[in-house]
Amino acid sequence: MRVLLDSRGRRFADGRGLLGGSPPRLMRLGASGARVLDSWLAGHGVSDDPAHTVLARRLLDAGIVHPTPEPNRFARHSVTIVIPVRDNAAGLARLTSTTVGDCRCVIVDDGSRIPLPDATARHRVSRGPAAARNTGVHGVETALVAFLDSDTIPAPDWLDTVVPLFEDPAVAAVAPRVRSLPDGPIGRYESRRSALDMGERPATVRPDSHVRYVPSAALVVRVDALRAVGGFDERLRFGEDVDLVWRLVAAGHTVRYQPDSIVHHEPRASLIPFLRQRFDYGTSAAPLSARHPEMLAPAILTPATLAQFGLAMCGFPAAALAPSLVSAAMALRTLRRGGVPMPIAAELVATGQLTLARQLAAATRRTWWPLLLWSPRGRTVLRIACAVAALESAAEGTDPALRLADDAAYALGVWAGCARTGTWRPMLPRMARFTRRSRR
Repeated sequence: MRVLLDSRGRRFADGRGLLGGSPPRLMRLGASGARVLDSWLAGHGVSDDPAHTVLARRLLDAGIVHPTPEPNRFARHSVTIVIPVRDNAAGLARLTSTTVGDCRCVIVDDGSRIPLPDATARHRVSRGPAAARNTGVHGVETALVAFLDSDTIPAPDWLDTVVPLFEDPAVAAVAPRVRSLPDGPIGRYESRRSALDMGERPATVRPDSHVRYVPSAALVVRVDALRAVGGFDERLRFGEDVDLVWRLVAAGHTVRYQPDSIVHHEPRASLIPFLRQRFDYGTSAAPLSARHPEMLAPAILTPATLAQFGLAMCGFPAAALAPSLVSAAMALRTLRRGGVPMPIAAELVATGQLTLARQLAAATRRTWWPLLLWSPRGRTVLRIACAVAALESAAEGTDPALRLADDAAYALGVWAGCARTGTWRPMLPRMARFTRRSRR
């Protein structure tokens, strides 16, 4: 295995200090550890030395370094492609004509109104994508299974940078980057704001990472790990991919996001289907929170951010800045005491404060806004959150009205799912847990 430093990772103190990962953490290396890391970042592979493999595992799990794929024993013939499809013969024909290659392909017709003649398996009535994928896995004999939705268009080499990551026995699943085709207003918006696109940074996928989940629109999974956790939960019509990823992580497996691999996705053709999709995504929050009560929250807050929001809601907007200033000063002092140079420490603190503010604004728009409409102060907070979205849309070149409609539809789905299941857990923020620095 070869590794590279995360794009936001920082080294200091002659390479012995490391700052990075997701969530960010501070680590100190010994002199020998720093030399080993120097060697890896210069292009040398990780050796079989037990101390080296332990260090590599800690850095990989923290997200401070990422593996770089190289050819290995997991070739394309080790993969079976499973395609669940319902009433999309054109998309299926496009997908199978360009993607299969050396891989065996299993097509599961999930109750199409006109049965698909090329289907390997068929459900007489629709049972949902989770059940269709599970049906497709039943006959898989290869080590890996690749799930592709019928509205995806993978790049010809999409498996080449995904499959080699399974050389690491800890890896149970790898997801490529799913990018929407920029066709029409919805496509142009989704090319920057797709719910399926996890961004350009590689990551270890887990609930406290900057990539908390990955979609099953395109996902490669180790078959024995998938079967060990019971496959997809067929009771979930939406969010079944989030649930699977979190169960794999809870079972001790590693899930990776590999943005070097690209799979394109066909966006919804018009506004109403787009908003319906976002609403449906929102309805998954309640059943997911019942299964994973500690993993799903609209925002992960610090005490300072909670105090800031409370002061703003009580009508003290100026005083609301004080907790953030105190929190930033304390974080800066902690980093400096840890030996982090001032420029790096200041950059991290500023980035952290901005991230928390944007997260709070997003939670306001995507979960809490129906509550805020009932008071003048709440409406003021909501207007500020919408202004943040408008500024972000201007910077990205996306339609701010579509952004707000997206957030509103998702929030209504969250509320509908909560009302349906009788739980309000998805409405509640979670307090941040801080990671102490470690020395290696």
